[in-house]
Order: sequence, then structure tokens, then C-alpha cells
Amino acid sequence: MYIKKILLAIVFIGLAVAAYFAYYVYDTMFSPNTKFNNDSAYIYIKSTDTYNDVRKQLEPLLLDIDKFDALAEQKKYVNNIKGGRYVINKGMSNNDIINSIRSNNIPVKVSFNNQETIAKLAGRIASQIEADSISLIKAMEDKVFLSENSFKEETALGMYIPNSYEFFWNTSAEKFTNRMLKEYNRFWSDARLEKAKAIGLSDSEVIALASIVQKETAKVDERPRVAGVYVNRLKKRMPLQADPTVIYALKKKTGDFSQTIKRVLYKDLEIDSPYNTYKYAGLPPGLIAMPDVSSIDAVLNYEKHSYYYFVVNVENFGYHKFAKTLSQHNRNKQEYIRWINNKGIRR
Repeated sequence: MYIKKILLAIVFIGLAVAAYFAYYVYDTMFSPNTKFNNDSAYIYIKSTDTYNDVRKQLEPLLLDIDKFDALAEQKKYVNNIKGGRYVINKGMSNNDIINSIRSNNIPVKVSFNNQETIAKLAGRIASQIEADSISLIKAMEDKVFLSENSFKEETALGMYIPNSYEFFWNTSAEKFTNRMLKEYNRFWSDARLEKAKAIGLSDSEVIALASIVQKETAKVDERPRVAGVYVNRLKKRMPLQADPTVIYALKKKTGDFSQTIKRVLYKDLEIDSPYNTYKYAGLPPGLIAMPDVSSIDAVLNYEKHSYYYFVVNVENFGYHKFAKTLSQHNRNKQEYIRWINNKGIRR
């Protein structure tokens, strides 16, 4: 009888322990364990992060980090960290969180436009994905990569067509450049290549000209007309005489692309640079800035007209006055010179 009571007591204790253990397991795995007030929170796990790195990001977001540790150990997550951008929704359990950060890598939107140099583009991209600017510059300027894909140092920036793209946050520099090459080739459809051929330009030359158009006017509706002026000049073998190329040459010479130059002086036209289209005929060796799609398509669909000159329209700012003859252009130019002198703009 006494032994029977002991056995019953052991059974009850065992059941109690089992019940507690079951509750503990359930609580650890399935009870909500978030303490932030927003609907969701994001964590960014680097490709080189350890569990401790992940834990540091999670600790401020969770009610009980120790219970998370226990389940992460049990589910072998501590030795299976994967880089990426992950979401944790309010009210998630430890089990949900681990499942999310183990397999639900969420893409990010990467966007860029109007960068003047590879270094500036790399800095822009590095602020949006894991790869740093140094590794991006190295990949973007890799001579073997450029040569194998018909690019060179002067045209490398043209491979990046401004837009918004989906990438995983932990994308490497090399994977980024490879993806952008695919996007470039996709952009240059047979239809666009045929239009470029009809003008007598390669894809890289179209982008170089588009970069000048981009810098000449911010008005999208005026870009085909500006492009038409330059196409007319190329056909006549006239120098382009584009002020933005002189400004680029000045910036390139000093290495200071952050400076603002509002006025090109006559002495600037003497700078000895292949980018100086007053001194050297034809297109410069590469683009002077990253053109957006509207500028590229403005070149491919340039307006057919008889204009060879244009200058800022002081009566309608943002736009230009176009001229068919040099004498007409000089009259328009005098209006602009008087205006800029009255404004006291010396540089």
C-alpha cells in the first residue's frame, strides 16, 4: 500500500513535470515574443555575421532573448546564419521569427540616377545594399570585366541604366555588376539598336551624346530638339561646342566633381581635353554624366529640324532659343550674355 502511494506520487510528479515542460516548450516556441509597437521591424544580416551579431539586433526587439536563444540552439539556427534583409512582425513567436530570418530574405528596391562618376554611383549603391563602395568601385572598374563586355574606363558608367531594381540586400559587388550588365543588354533591344544604327552611332556613343543632352536641359519635352541639334552638327562634321563637356573637362582635370560651375568662360574653351568639344570634333570618349532613359530615347528619337545652335531662353527659363544660322544665334546669345552679366554671375 505504501509502495503504491509512492508510485502514484511519482506518476503525478512526472505528469506535472511533463506538463510544465510541455508548457515551457510551447511558450518558448509559440507565444508572442516581440516588444516593439510598430507593425513590423526589419533586421539586416551581413554575409559575415555570427549568431551574436544577429542576437544584438534582436535583443531590443524581443521580450525574452533567453527563450529565443534556447529555441535557436534547438533548431540549429545558431550555426546556420544567412545574410539578408528580414522582417519580424508584431506578435511573432520565436518559432515564427526563426523561420522568417532563416528563409524569408526580402528584396530591397535599389534606385539611382544622374551620377557623374563611378565613385558617386558606388556610394549611392552602397547606401542601399550590403556591398561597400570600395568593393563596388573595384567591381565596376575591373578591366577584364569591362573588356569582355565591350566597355572601357570612359564608358563604364554608361552600363548602369537609371531606374529602380529589386536586389537582395546581401548582394555582392560582383553580382550587382553582373545583374546590371543583364539589365543593360535587356534595355538595348533590337528596336533601340536599329535606331542607333540609323543615326550612325553605337550604343555607347548614344549614351555619350545623351549625357550631353541630359546636362543641357532639364526639360524632358525639349530633349529631342536639343538632341536634334547635336545630330545635325555630327552629320555636318561640325564641333559639338557643348558647354557641359567643357565643365566636365574642368572637373576631371581638378578631380573635384562637387564644384558648381554656372558660367563657362572663354579661357575655359582652351582646356586641352578630349572632352572639350570646342577643341575636338565629334563625340567625347565617353559620357560626362549618367543620362536617364528620357535622354537616351531623346537621342534615338531626335527631332528632325534645321537648327544648329541654341542658347538659354531668358524669357522662358529652363528652355532654350534655337537658331538655324550663326547670325541669328549670336543675337540670341547677346540677350543671354546681358542677362547673366546683370545677374553678376562670373563663374
